Amino acid sequence: MADVTPGELLRQAGLRPTRQRVSLARLLFEHGDRHVTAEMLHEEAVKAGQRVSLATVYNTLHQFKSAGLLREIAIGGQRAYFDTNTSNHNHYFVEADGRLMDIPSEAVRVDGLPEPPDNFKISHIDVVVRLVAK
Repeated sequence: MADVTPGELLRQAGLRPTRQRVSLARLLFEHGDRHVTAEMLHEEAVKAGQRVSLATVYNTLHQFKSAGLLREIAIGGQRAYFDTNTSNHNHYFVEADGRLMDIPSEAVRVDGLPEPPDNFKISHIDVVVRLVAK
């Protein structure tokens, strides 16, 4: 986002750059790729002095995802993380602290995928490798 303002990023994605969207986009995209939950982003926003509800953060994250700005990774049906890196890549999940880390795309190879049903194509494959301490 170095060359594009948060407002312009939102406009390019087809979203109206409201004050809350711009402030949340700034938190999400200013410092490179990252993984956040709605609760994490809400806490950051509150610490930054933004008056925003958790429901607004959830709605905004889903709007950003629908616009192609974020990718959602569901971990065990319990928690959803939002990834600012929308490229096709996989993740380590550190179970002790609930942290996601990127795995380089060339580090995972998936063989033997079935042919999708007629009128469907595979959009991407999510591999999550869970880590625990030795």
